[in-house]
Amino acid sequence: MRSETHAAPANDSAPGDGLVKAGVVLFAIGAVATLVTVAPLFLGTDPFPTVAYTVSMLMGVGFAVAAAGVLRSIAAQRRQARSGAAAPVQAR
Repeated sequence: MRSETHAAPANDSAPGDGLVKAGVVLFAIGAVATLVTVAPLFLGTDPFPTVAYTVSMLMGVGFAVAAAGVLRSIAAQRRQARSGAAAPVQAR
């Protein structure tokens, strides 16, 4: 057995990865804001101002951004597969 570890390539990101990461962050912020804005309903306290509810909308925005990143990644993979299928196979 070999005990060597191969390093990952320096540029390991695919098209759309940045959008997915940003979407996850936005979704997480929106999810926390949603939990915070719903808490007064269960605690019997005064509701938060409208700005808190607006921040809750980031959950949907984050989902949309992440979905756009996934679709961009799918499109890039399809383009790559089509260009690979179009290239003639060389005999070895």
